[in-house]
Amino acid sequence: MSEIITAIGLIFFIEGLLIAIFPSRIKSMLELIKNTPENKLRSFGLIFLILGFLIIWYIKS
Repeated sequence: MSEIITAIGLIFFIEGLLIAIFPSRIKSMLELIKNTPENKLRSFGLIFLILGFLIIWYIKS
C-alpha cells in the first residue's frame, strides 16, 4: 500500500514541477489536447497505460 501512495506522490511531484517550470508551455499543450479528437486521446491513453504497466512489471520481476 505504501508503494501506491509513493507512486501517487511522485506523480503529483513531477506534474507540479512541470507546471511550475513551464506554465505557458502547459497552457499551450492543454489547448492542443482540447482540439485533439477523443479517439486519438483514448489511443494515446491506452499506449501510455500499457507502457506504464510493462515498466512496472519489468521492475517488479
